Amino acid sequence: MSDRTHTVVDSPVGPLTLVATDGALSGLYMENQRHLPPVETFGEPDPAAFGDVRAQLAEYFAGERTEFDLPLNMAGTPFQLTVWEGLQEIPYGETISYGELAARIGREPTASRAVGLANGKNPISIIVPCHRVVGSTGDLTGYGGGLDRKRHLLDFERRSTMLV
Repeated sequence: MSDRTHTVVDSPVGPLTLVATDGALSGLYMENQRHLPPVETFGEPDPAAFGDVRAQLAEYFAGERTEFDLPLNMAGTPFQLTVWEGLQEIPYGETISYGELAARIGREPTASRAVGLANGKNPISIIVPCHRVVGSTGDLTGYGGGLDRKRHLLDFERRSTMLV
């Protein structure tokens, strides 16, 4: 049986629930997020177990961190894991379309819908930057945390890159 713990931290996009499985981050969920697992699956509260995650998120929201360096424990299908790995390759402050992400992971552009579905099931938002994927016309489309949060994160990253 896996050892699961969780805590809730404040952020500029609202409370974030952090979940760890066997000591590695396995979930980062926003308040009222779609595809939110049942709270009873988050394990025991343990704020002390998330020091590195808290520190790196604070640096990110302060505009001081553009990449995360944390152990992750992501559970999903092989296709989902491939999509989530592809998300981590999207540079800070940039966006790509679902079709572009499909091509980057070696799939046909017609796989963009499947990529979108996998993107929407990403259990570690922000750190695995699913917010950086947009529609083929550049429009903001689907985000488990809501389009307002997606817009906030993208605008924040763009502003931060302009200050460098």
